[in-house]
Amino acid sequence: MLARWDPITDLKSVQDEMDRFFGRSASRNAWAPSLDVSENEDRFEVHVDLPGVNPEEVSVTYEKGTLTVSGRRDFSSEDQGETWHRIERGYGAFARSVRLPETAESEKIEATFDKGVLTVSVPKAEAAKPRSIEVKAK
Repeated sequence: MLARWDPITDLKSVQDEMDRFFGRSASRNAWAPSLDVSENEDRFEVHVDLPGVNPEEVSVTYEKGTLTVSGRRDFSSEDQGETWHRIERGYGAFARSVRLPETAESEKIEATFDKGVLTVSVPKAEAAKPRSIEVKAK
């Protein structure tokens, strides 16, 4: 009987062996949530997609110009007795860092969580905001 060759399966088994050899069994499960960074006249905003993550599991820190969002999303083991055919969503610990300009007002950073999206609002310092200068005639 002829067996059909599946290169993906062979590559996966090689990856599994390499992970086992180097002790990196969790490396395949690492994930990094998507994020967007925007800027307007008054502030920077960072939006991080965190579906399935409890807000209590999220940490936001700002140190030396770097905003870091970290946390954890655990695999749901409630489905006992089911056979999984595909698992594509990432689980485990995550961390994303964004470097912000020195004009960020670190003492006034706010973070809100709504419908699986974390929004971190970083106001700009007054000195960084554009201002209008009056032109005087002589």
